[in-house]
Amino acid sequence: MAEFQTAADQLNSVHPAVSVFGSARIREDHPYYTTAKSIARKLSDAGFSVISGGGPGLMEAANQGAHAGRSPAIGLNIALPNEQARNRFQDISLYFRYFFSRKMMFVRFASAYVVLPGGYGTLDELSECLTLVQTGTSHRIPIILVGSAFWGGLLAWFEDKLLGEGMIGEKDLQLMRVIDDPDAVVDAIFEYYETRGFQASREEREKILNL
Repeated sequence: MAEFQTAADQLNSVHPAVSVFGSARIREDHPYYTTAKSIARKLSDAGFSVISGGGPGLMEAANQGAHAGRSPAIGLNIALPNEQARNRFQDISLYFRYFFSRKMMFVRFASAYVVLPGGYGTLDELSECLTLVQTGTSHRIPIILVGSAFWGGLLAWFEDKLLGEGMIGEKDLQLMRVIDDPDAVVDAIFEYYETRGFQASREEREKILNL
């Protein structure tokens, strides 16, 4: 309960925010790292705080990109034996002992999820987001998968097995979008909310995106 309260107190002022997920094992010279950093910088300059897991790899890339922009870079740090070490690009750093309270903070304060290539942890976070939105436990927000080459096989399996055998419905596949271009990620988030009445003027949007 103390973790929930402390995190909520520190994050109440970060809206709007985007939670970014991805592998801890990607090095700085990898194209995924460059993509993650670019997306986070664009989100930050567009007025979104960027929330990552606070560790190395694509979490570091997300924090680094956001830290260089105009909105806060937030790290939800957790101690793990082999992989998790706090990256240095955090304007707001929170520390968790428990995965469930950390995952709750990813969900509670996000206006969108951006999911980059990753392993079991990233798949766990993606599944959590999909389940919460599918069941109506949380509001429907954009869930964007970055990297069609990486995610294509999984999505084909979803369609063949999960949809094909009646485990999910057609509309459940539509909870996600796959996007490769960093600019298109930001555009998709704006467009999602503009179609629901949360509109910025064209001039305001272009000014923000071109900072």
